[in-house]
Amino acid sequence: MRVLITGASGFLGGHLAEGALRAGHEVRVLVRESSDLTHLRTLSGAGSGVSGAGSGVSGAGSGVSGAGSGVEFAYGDLTDADALARAAEGVDVVHHSAARVVEYGTRRQFWTANVLGTRLLMDAARGAGAGRFVFISSPSALMEVGEGDRFGVDESAPYPSRYYNLYSETKAAAERLVLSANRPDFTTLSLRPRGVWGERDHAGFLPRLVTRMAAGRLPDLPGDRTVLASLCHCDNAVAAALLAAEAPAGRVGGRAYFVADREHTDIGALLRRLAALFGVRPPSRRIPPPVRDGLVEAVELLWRLPALAARYEPPLTRYAVALLTHSTTYDTAAAERDFGYAPVIGQEEGLRRLMAWAEPLGGAAYFRRRLG
Repeated sequence: MRVLITGASGFLGGHLAEGALRAGHEVRVLVRESSDLTHLRTLSGAGSGVSGAGSGVSGAGSGVSGAGSGVEFAYGDLTDADALARAAEGVDVVHHSAARVVEYGTRRQFWTANVLGTRLLMDAARGAGAGRFVFISSPSALMEVGEGDRFGVDESAPYPSRYYNLYSETKAAAERLVLSANRPDFTTLSLRPRGVWGERDHAGFLPRLVTRMAAGRLPDLPGDRTVLASLCHCDNAVAAALLAAEAPAGRVGGRAYFVADREHTDIGALLRRLAALFGVRPPSRRIPPPVRDGLVEAVELLWRLPALAARYEPPLTRYAVALLTHSTTYDTAAAERDFGYAPVIGQEEGLRRLMAWAEPLGGAAYFRRRLG
């Protein structure tokens, strides 16, 4: 098949492009020209591809130029309908991985990136005759403020009445758009991988945890509690996306699926393991819950200021506290039943690959340089 992948200059999208190539698909990626395309260019032929500017066939970087084998580049932005139409031309499947995932930004920034961008991309895909749209969502879209431990959550879980943050709210809104767009000639579905991790992750949740431990800025939030979580290695998320793209439309159309690793991860034990692997101190400073909650409330009140919200990551949020203090595991039986999902890599092998990638770069010091 010919597939279009968004977010391919990022972590999961880059792995998805690589996986699709290995599976024998023709891969086109939608990227900004200003993005770091170093890794993607190692997967491509002559390096030029589909541009968001101009039309027709050209070897000079405008229009469709698919020179060589490998990745074909579509230069454009999710808010540019014309660029999206050109990028979607001739593709069979769209994998939409791009999103605003940081914990700072205004409502307009999140809504534009996560909801408007998804709608425009779907319109372009449908208009170009693509038959399938695979949306990479998140279980965060289902997180209810104030909920306690939850085990074996399945797809019957409703959307919450209150969201933890703008990321969760806009991912839920985008997912609803995607699922409601399902038609006999245009199959749409959503995948919800939790806590995607693995090699080549420069700025996700795991590098941020390591960076904060290295700087002594991560308190011991789990404390004596055993907090269990479902995480998802990037290879497992890619396997799910590729399988879902070829599953019978009548089985997967208009549905959302949780995707996760086989293991349920003890968050406290994972933090100690990461600290040992990266040579940093594990969290040891505990904050009494009333003090912690007061700090979170103060930070979130302060971050209502547009000058802070638009540019800077808050040091502590209700969302981060919930992820590190409440157990949440997900049932992947529906994905197993409907498109044959099974994890292709375990946590131990994933950690080995992570260290094989990170150590030559400098390990924790590399993450600190990247994240500040």
